[in-house]
Amino acid sequence: METKTMLVFGFTGFLGLISAVLAFAAEATRIRSSDVVTSMGHCIYPKSSALYLGLLSVISLVMAQAVINIFAGCICCKRISNSSNANWTVALIAFIGSWISFVIASIMLMAGATLNDQKTMQKMYSGNYCYVVKVGVFSGGALLALSSVSLGLIYCAALKKSQSPQPLDYRHSRSIALGQPQNSPPIVDPVFLHEDTYKRLQIP
Repeated sequence: METKTMLVFGFTGFLGLISAVLAFAAEATRIRSSDVVTSMGHCIYPKSSALYLGLLSVISLVMAQAVINIFAGCICCKRISNSSNANWTVALIAFIGSWISFVIASIMLMAGATLNDQKTMQKMYSGNYCYVVKVGVFSGGALLALSSVSLGLIYCAALKKSQSPQPLDYRHSRSIALGQPQNSPPIVDPVFLHEDTYKRLQIP
């Protein structure tokens, strides 16, 4: 693998790992029901860093996705003539899966960060309910972020491999060459002359 490719893969993997770590940290610091204090029909929320952690997680994920697609390029613009190539098929599946995971992870992380940023005091929902982000929103976003980056790297590697020149099968070429008929000189039927005619031709 080329040095440039290894650097891109390492940087992208690092961004994906950072995104997941930040998302798990947001899950750990999110506001829980036990943290909310109720007073006279109002919900009093404490301060939480989950908003900033969630936003930073999304930014890292977006950067990783951008690096992958800039380095590998769009698969629609690089379709090879032999679309039945196994590497190209793997690249297509990984490309679709990476983008699906990316969109869902971004939505979950953004929604979790926004909904976790409640005002210091709000009225209770339905009279006796204080809204908090459900368990697993940030964790699910973290897992999907890792999935998105991993599939993106698989897409990039498979696409690069599908575009590399395929080695020639020399044994197959040799068998074809040996099987080709050789051009032989035309066969001329012998002409028989009478003995007297032959003697006359020999006399000067």
